[in-house]
Amino acid sequence: MKSLAARLARAAALVLLPLALAGCGINTIPTKDEQAKAAWAEVQNQYQRRSDLIPNLVATVQGYADQEQEVLTAVTEARASATQVQVDASTITDPEQFQRFAQAQDQLTGVLGRLMMIQERYPELRSNQNFLALQSQLEGTENRIAIARRDYNEAVRDYNTEIRTFPGAIWANTVHGWAEPMQTFEASPAAQTAPTVSFDQPAAPAAQPAPAPAAQPAPEPAPAQ
Repeated sequence: MKSLAARLARAAALVLLPLALAGCGINTIPTKDEQAKAAWAEVQNQYQRRSDLIPNLVATVQGYADQEQEVLTAVTEARASATQVQVDASTITDPEQFQRFAQAQDQLTGVLGRLMMIQERYPELRSNQNFLALQSQLEGTENRIAIARRDYNEAVRDYNTEIRTFPGAIWANTVHGWAEPMQTFEASPAAQTAPTVSFDQPAAPAAQPAPAPAAQPAPEPAPAQ
């Protein structure tokens, strides 16, 4: 009887222990970690989508505005810089690497704004169907990037709060010793402000009124005869 009772007790412990651990939050940190990494993967996916659109967009604009080489070169170089920043799942816990990635992408956002403003100067470009399609895709992608960054920031804040507060902090310092704070995207004033570009010709200076002619003295009366 004692042997049977002992076996039943051990079986009950095997069943109840995982439930007790789950109830006390031991799995919460890994769950939130995976959610944040999934959100990070979506951010990368949307930035890659934008990067893939740029070569066709630059080629289309160049066909109508080849003289805008400064802007076209800036976009090409910014894209190259952004794609050269190597990122993976570890990037989000590395402040320096994460900052390099965010700054490169923000720089590309800024020069893309300058590129899109070129259309104001070229009516033929504004009516080109290929350009209009690429413009629409780029605008949609920028919206998806904004949403992906927002969702990522929310997931990271949730994770960071968990590893810093009770009882998550206890698990982070014991069982989940690998858990490290993750980085969030910060709003860049330069990236959030659209460039101001004006193609208006400067107004001609106002004409100055001609000076009034000097008054002539009245003629003297002729002498009497």
